[in-house]
Amino acid sequence: MTAKARPFFDAHFHVIDSRFPLVEQDGYLPADFTVRQYRERTAALDVAGGAVVSGSFQGFDQTCLLDALSQLGPGFVGVTQIPHDLPDEQVALLAERGVRGVRFNLRRGGSARVEHLDTLARRVHDVAGMHIELYADARDLPGLAGILAPLPAVSVDHLGLHPDGLPCLLELVERGVRVKATGFGRVERDVPQVLRAVLDVDPTALMAGTDLPSTRAPRPFAESDLELLAEVAGEHLDGVMYGNAAAFYRV
Repeated sequence: MTAKARPFFDAHFHVIDSRFPLVEQDGYLPADFTVRQYRERTAALDVAGGAVVSGSFQGFDQTCLLDALSQLGPGFVGVTQIPHDLPDEQVALLAERGVRGVRFNLRRGGSARVEHLDTLARRVHDVAGMHIELYADARDLPGLAGILAPLPAVSVDHLGLHPDGLPCLLELVERGVRVKATGFGRVERDVPQVLRAVLDVDPTALMAGTDLPSTRAPRPFAESDLELLAEVAGEHLDGVMYGNAAAFYRV
């Protein structure tokens, strides 16, 4: 089976445009990766929609994300970072502009802190139907499982990054947590093994994405990542490539 022959919902990519505010982290600022560059880079893929994710380097700024959504058009939604006390009215306005999720970046910061996870997750879901996305090392998941499992909607980035947290990740999948099949070049684990393990628990939990432009990844995204995913997903490929994420992001 081949991934390129199927419509693809890119469940995780970034748009970086220095016309908008960027936050330097430990001396690092990413290079531009504009909507035009994203379209050029994915021209060989049948991208039918996707989720633009605000990075740690964008902090609480919404201007770049909202500009990207206006350029990308129908089928594309946003995932952003917001302060824990952002008023409900502003949460609702972001939802009207296409934002579907709030990210907690526990690896690099730029987001609300973990002590606000439970309260903020429930509030944005009640106000606007938004879910929570977690960029975290899976080794930290056992300490968060009691908070995450009861939440209405959660996804975990990049297969959870590290193999030692896999049992807890799979327990969360059993409870309805989604997992992004993204960032294979930054994952410290046997990628096919993790993909199979998640699919065995819940084939609707896995969502494919490019992680472009792969900022700070030891290896950037390659089309071969999707071919590997196709080999492992088998009969579940249509869901992994499009249907699972389209349902989760409500597009």
